[in-house]
Amino acid sequence: MREKIIHKSADLFLSYGFKSVTMDDIANALGISKKTIYQHFDNKTKLVEATTLSMFNMISHGIDCICALEKNPIEEVYEIKKFVMTHLKDEKSSPQYQLQKYYSKISGTLKKKQLEKMLSCVKDNLEKGVKQGLYRDSIDIDFISRIYFNNMISLKDQDIFPLKNFSMNVLMELFLEYHLRAICTSKGLEILTQFINTNQS
Repeated sequence: MREKIIHKSADLFLSYGFKSVTMDDIANALGISKKTIYQHFDNKTKLVEATTLSMFNMISHGIDCICALEKNPIEEVYEIKKFVMTHLKDEKSSPQYQLQKYYSKISGTLKKKQLEKMLSCVKDNLEKGVKQGLYRDSIDIDFISRIYFNNMISLKDQDIFPLKNFSMNVLMELFLEYHLRAICTSKGLEILTQFINTNQS
């Protein structure tokens, strides 16, 4: 039952936001009493904490599986984006924003985990790209991985990118092309252009 509660909570939080969804909403969606939820979680904060950790672990595992496929680094970046956007429902309700505003401690812990995971993942991608001659060998891998993470966080800032003007999916597409064009060799740019023409039309 604990896993069912986490799974349904994740679904609701991503659809409507961490603040907007109440314990009553979750209980109603599951067809159980609120008391049953409280048998597994002392309060909503504990439930939010368990749900965000579960989502992080699931997405991390999915990213690891994509990286294990040994695709070319440019395609890998887009595959990861597609996977994350599917599982975060394109972040239409900007759950990250609500999490940061109303559950700042949980948001801070999650950000540290995301940074650690993304630095490792992006560094591997960059090293692979340099080795294959798709990314310039002069790039500073540590700097690029950190600026990549920082930009990803900024995309979710609604003051900078209001959801009414930019969908998260479009923002991600624009950012990935911007990122890759900055680091690709001429060989990499050929593959990137071909990939965009084939997949983004």
